[in-house]
Parts: sequence; C-alpha cells; structure tokens
Amino acid sequence: MTATILLTPAVEERAPCTLPPRLVLAPGETTPVLIDGAWWPRSRDLTAELPALIEILDPLWGRITRVTVNPTFWPVIPRKVPVRGHVVHVGWFEAEQDPHKLLLLSYTVGRWDLLVIPPETEPAIAARLMATATDPSRSLTATGLIHEAERFRITAEEAVGSDSLREAVWDSEGGNDARRPASHASAGAVIDHVPSPAEGR
Repeated sequence: MTATILLTPAVEERAPCTLPPRLVLAPGETTPVLIDGAWWPRSRDLTAELPALIEILDPLWGRITRVTVNPTFWPVIPRKVPVRGHVVHVGWFEAEQDPHKLLLLSYTVGRWDLLVIPPETEPAIAARLMATATDPSRSLTATGLIHEAERFRITAEEAVGSDSLREAVWDSEGGNDARRPASHASAGAVIDHVPSPAEGR
C-alpha cells in the first residue's frame, strides 16, 4: 500500500480542527508499557487533527518534532503540519508500525505511542478503549486493544439479541399479555428452549 504525500503549500493553509482533542494519557508514574494513551480523532485528516493534539502534548512531553503513522487508515499523509510556534514533520511506516498507533517524537525528551481510536467508533466503545489503554495492568498492542473492543462489542450485541429472544419467547407463551388470542401462542412451538449464558458455554 502506498501513502499519498502532499508537498503543496495548500496543505499548510488548511484550517486545523477547532474542537479540543479527545485524548487520555496514562498516569506518568506507571511502568513503561506499549501504549502511553489513546487519541480519538474526529476525522482521518491529519492536517486538521494533529495541530490541536500536539498543542496539548507540547507542554506535557516537550516539543513534539516528528509524528509517524501507518498509512493503512490515513488516506493523505502531509509531510509537514504547522503547529503554533513550530512545524511538525510527519512520516509513515507500513510494515514497521502498528496501523492503530500514532508515534510521537520529542527532540529533547523521547517518544510516546498513542492508540488511535477510529473516528467512526461508537462513543461507548471509544470510552472503553480509552479506559483500557490507560489501565496500568494493560499489556496489549494498539491493534490488540482494537480487536478486544470489537470482540466486546459483538458479545454485547449477542447478549442483547439473546435477551430479546427470551423476551419474545416469554411474550409468545402469554407472559406479556395473558389476554392474547390463542392463535398467537403457536409461536412458542418454534423456539422450544433458549439456553442461558451459563448453558451455552
């Protein structure tokens, strides 16, 4: 896969996102781990999204001078992004960098890795990812965290579906409305027994 690298000055003239970044950082006193926090951008436009993020991180981590991404989820990768007071260089690695991770480098301090939560993620799942990414006991990679959240979402949807199915069976057997005509009770024959979660294991 190739990345689109924009070299035209028009990239630097684009207006950055004016909303505050959705960001959570791991506590500073925790043991170094694979992820230093989580960032939930509002779009896949690095030119619009990065300035606000870096303006918050500069005073916390030292001036960020370089950012790298995996081009898998970024349709356009600018070579430079203007941030208040300086310019940040943007690079990309395809095989070497986790596609769900943003790597930030500070010339004077070091490097940090942020989980990038896809912009289209549902708020509840994004909140779960942010909490998991900053949990001191965490040990998953950025992609591992995304896959875990997806499994959680699927399990939650299946549980809701299972509850709806139980409710339908209960209704069909007269549990909801005992005055229902007898012709409606025949649906109970279609679903004989709905196993509980414990039985389904």
